[in-house]
Amino acid sequence: MASQAAPSENPRPDAVRGAALQHRPWNSKRLLSRGLAEFEFFLSQAAFRQAQWSVVAFGAGIGAWFALPSPGWWIAWCTGWFVLTGTVIVLRWPRHLYYHVFTMFLMVFPALAAGCLTVWARSAMVGQPSIAKPVFGTFTGRVLEREEQPAQGRDRLTVAMRDPGNGRAIKVRVNVPEKDGLVRSSAGPEAGDVIRFKARLMPPAPPMLPGAYNFARTAWFSGISATGTLLETPEIVEQGHSGGRLAALRAGLSRHVRERLGGGEAGIAAALVTGDRGGIAEDDAQAMRDAGLAHLLSISGLHVSAVIGATYLLVLRLLALSPWLALRVRLPVFAAGAGALAGIGYTLLTGAQVPTVRSCIGALLVLAALALGREPLSLRMLAVAAFCVLLLWPESLAGPSFQMSFGAVLAIVGLGTAEPVGRFLSPRDEAMAARALRYLAMVLLTGTVIELALMPIGLYHFHRAGVYGALANVLAIPLTTFVVMPLVGTALVLDLAGAGAPVWWLAGHAIDLLIGIAHGIAARPGAVSVMPAMGTGAFLLFVGGGLWLGLWSGRVRLWGLAPAVAGTLLLAAMAPPDVLVTGDGRHVGLVDAAGERLFVLRDSRSSYVRDNLLELAGMEGEPVLIERWPGARCNSDFCTVPVRRRNRIWHLLIARGRDEVPERMLAAACDKADIVIADRWLPRSCRPAWLKADRSTLNRTGGLAIHLASGKVTTVAEGQGEHGWWRPGK
Repeated sequence: MASQAAPSENPRPDAVRGAALQHRPWNSKRLLSRGLAEFEFFLSQAAFRQAQWSVVAFGAGIGAWFALPSPGWWIAWCTGWFVLTGTVIVLRWPRHLYYHVFTMFLMVFPALAAGCLTVWARSAMVGQPSIAKPVFGTFTGRVLEREEQPAQGRDRLTVAMRDPGNGRAIKVRVNVPEKDGLVRSSAGPEAGDVIRFKARLMPPAPPMLPGAYNFARTAWFSGISATGTLLETPEIVEQGHSGGRLAALRAGLSRHVRERLGGGEAGIAAALVTGDRGGIAEDDAQAMRDAGLAHLLSISGLHVSAVIGATYLLVLRLLALSPWLALRVRLPVFAAGAGALAGIGYTLLTGAQVPTVRSCIGALLVLAALALGREPLSLRMLAVAAFCVLLLWPESLAGPSFQMSFGAVLAIVGLGTAEPVGRFLSPRDEAMAARALRYLAMVLLTGTVIELALMPIGLYHFHRAGVYGALANVLAIPLTTFVVMPLVGTALVLDLAGAGAPVWWLAGHAIDLLIGIAHGIAARPGAVSVMPAMGTGAFLLFVGGGLWLGLWSGRVRLWGLAPAVAGTLLLAAMAPPDVLVTGDGRHVGLVDAAGERLFVLRDSRSSYVRDNLLELAGMEGEPVLIERWPGARCNSDFCTVPVRRRNRIWHLLIARGRDEVPERMLAAACDKADIVIADRWLPRSCRPAWLKADRSTLNRTGGLAIHLASGKVTTVAEGQGEHGWWRPGK
């Protein structure tokens, strides 16, 4: 009996292979046994971690819910994985032979279904349908939140009110322009006040073009049913006090910081203290993004870690001054508790946004590991933090914040666990200067690896990414962590006694140096890489390769380079679409044959429209009017544009006016065109050779990206399915 392995034991891989291969009742079972034995051997050699891969499967289930089009598909997805799990349990493959295989199936298969069910339930609980159509009028509601945005010259209010169409309770977000005298003023409506306001409310906008930002999805999970801009100063009908002391403290602290500093320094200091980014000038914010320093402007891991780390070290050193305490009490436990309280308080003060909560959870796990004497930064800690965030906010998986945060930490942990890095950092007898150079080289290597890991994410979501981010972060992170944040914190403490002015002066110069680094790096030649909208397939190859590199051990992790390189090649070969059409049909962009200039149908007063067209085309600079396209002919009603691609000329007919056109003339013009684009409804007699994109079509498809050479048309509707935030017209 002693020689028999218990079912729960994990025998040696070579024993598993031998035992399975000797069991040969008949051919199909022998083939299955051999395959399972090889797979078991692979999992054992590669140090398969069930918990980490279960979290990956949980995230994959969430991603499947976003990708699959309808409830029927979601049900089929969940049912299929549960059936497979039940099949594994019923078959009961010998657990003592296939321990890793059996546990993988029992943990990964249900996680794939659980992820889909979690985000589905979250959508059903918090999602709110948008208003049916744009509406203009005077409304009454209670202010839930007020956000000051002096850099944009406005305040932003979140208001609870009744839907003008059906009377249901909804939440809307409205902007209050500076001309109404509310910005930088404490006299405006605060959280809890009941106000009467005149505004034009719009349903949250879907993506303007395929691959563009999906505000409608964000609004759905935020419970926002409409957005708009106030047309008159709101009238306070009733004073309220339901806003909460914490929100008032946050707003007051932001105002105080902006009063103590001037210019761009004030906005960045307020962002570091309270997470309020409304005071950051757009040119400074863009420079920080292009330099790879945008993470410094949002309260995330760096800021929470700095606050918790400073509190931990300070409390530990102060308690260690007492010999009685040092001999009788586990000081790291007390210091960890103080750091945890500081981290939770800082998270609540800064608004408890998802990135901050995510960072706080990770930091608390690190503190727990330190208190228990365990390894503080590990894949297990990362998996627990990711699971907690995905369980509470599964929709964050689709956003860049979650992907960049956990991608960066996974890159750090994966690099730190690599054998060559361990040998490079191993203690040795050497001069202090040589040791310092080794650690400096490691910092540069870590920054480079993080940038390589995050660049595809930045290109996928923002269509641009900084190239010199590793160098910029080597300079900016120590400056922010060890100079700027301590100076700002010290100044706030000294302000209690009215003695913070000298420290604010130093903090202002330190922040000015940080801004200078961002502008200097962003202005370097080739500092920014701009790409057209990346296909989801190429992005998933990057993600799959990165997860493989980070989660496996040994040489098998290098297999992850294959999908990563494949994604790189697809990205390098990606060409911008030839024609871009917004969902309302009013804005059309044409890319020249060289892919260097963008021609637009009309000038837009909205920088949002222009920026979207340029980003999705993968270009910078100012667009050119379509009249200047070679061979284009335009009048007040239409433009005819010849576009040559692969030895063929495509003829485009684009509407630009609203006047009535005789139907016969329009039908004759359509007969000569390959593609017709219009922001109006066109009659059935208009029949172009290939594509008719009028108001009726665009209401169903949303914006279009057209590749003429391949004949491919990508639509916004393709990526929306029957999710609640997508409401195609008829």
